[in-house]
Order: sequence, then C-alpha cells, then structure tokens
Amino acid sequence: MAFREVNSKMIEATVVPGTRLFSQRGAMLAYRGDVSFTPSIQGGQGGVMSMIGRRVANEATPLMTVEGSGTVLFGHGGHHVQVIELAGDTLYVEADRLLAFEGTLQQGTMFMGSQGGVMGLVRGQATGQGLFTTTLAGHGAVAVMAHGGVFEVQITPQRPVHVDPQAYVAHHGEVRNKLTTAIGWREMVGRGSGEAFQLELSGSGVVYVQASEEKL
Repeated sequence: MAFREVNSKMIEATVVPGTRLFSQRGAMLAYRGDVSFTPSIQGGQGGVMSMIGRRVANEATPLMTVEGSGTVLFGHGGHHVQVIELAGDTLYVEADRLLAFEGTLQQGTMFMGSQGGVMGLVRGQATGQGLFTTTLAGHGAVAVMAHGGVFEVQITPQRPVHVDPQAYVAHHGEVRNKLTTAIGWREMVGRGSGEAFQLELSGSGVVYVQASEEKL
C-alpha cells in the first residue's frame, strides 16, 4: 500500500517511478526525494469525461498529480485522515473529502438520484451535499478526510444502517442508498440534519461515519 498513517491527521505516501498518486491541491505538507506536483487535467483514470462529470456535478475539487521517487506527507486543515484499501470494489465518497488516492484506481462520478430516486435529489438540495458522488474503483488505497474521527459501520442484508447525511463520509460494497424522512414534505424546507433526514444504506458493505456534522 502506498499510504502509511503517521498519526490521525497525517499520512506518508511512497512515490516510485512509473506510478502516480493524486492529491487534493494544498494537501502536501512536506516531501523527500525527487517528487513533482502538477495540476491534474484528467483526474485519475476517468479521463476528460470524468473531469466534465465533476464540473457538471459542481465538484471541481482541484487535484494534483504526484510523480517521481520519494515520500510525501499529506494532510489538510487538521482534519482526521482515514486510509481505505480497495481490493477490486468501488468506493463512493464526496469529492471534497478526498485527500489522496493511488493512480491505479479508476475515477468516475455517480448521480445520487440514480440510487435514491427523488429522495436522492432532495438529499443534495436539503443537506448541502452534492447530487453527484465521486467513485473510485479497482485495487489501491484512498485517503479520505473527516471531522473528529471516522467509525466503520458494517451493513448487512438483515440490518440496514441509517446515517445522518452530513455525517456520511463514504461507503463501499454491494450497497444501495435511499434518503428517508420522519417528517412531512412541508416541514422539509431548511432542514438538513439527521432529525429530519436519514440516509438509509442497505445490502452488504461498510459505511464510514464521521464524529461531527461539520462540513469540510
């Protein structure tokens, strides 16, 4: 794995010739060796269409391409950092929560409404989170950011998990999402917390929940 957790708010990434990493702009804290940082115009293996998708989704989070030979320390804003290792599956994560990821992963964009229907649209409008979520698929490591730490919650077919949308960080596995509400439509306006909305995740997988509702 290219990433090593130094502490809860910092990771060390190993960069070797012939491979590349992608990081959020401004995430580099220090580095050793012959390492270059250039703006990414493709954004991972998703190519130009992935970049266009993110801009349509209002998720134009700038990425840097990291190449060369050496080690890099990454962190951002004092946020908690969680490293997730993917073994052929897909991680769904809000774009602004991405700290860094390996270039072996295929990047794309998923329209939340495709899984959540109309309620998927409501989620984006009422909670302030994007209607589109970034996807990273394949084999490799991803470092994501969160407030106050991250807790992994297992999702099983017999036990769906309900998460406050603003506490949601990412999920992977064979999981479907649906936004539900415990109040009437007339009361939805202006409310985005878990008391009004709950993101229901069902199937089999893992959801990562942060310890705070504060946005990045």
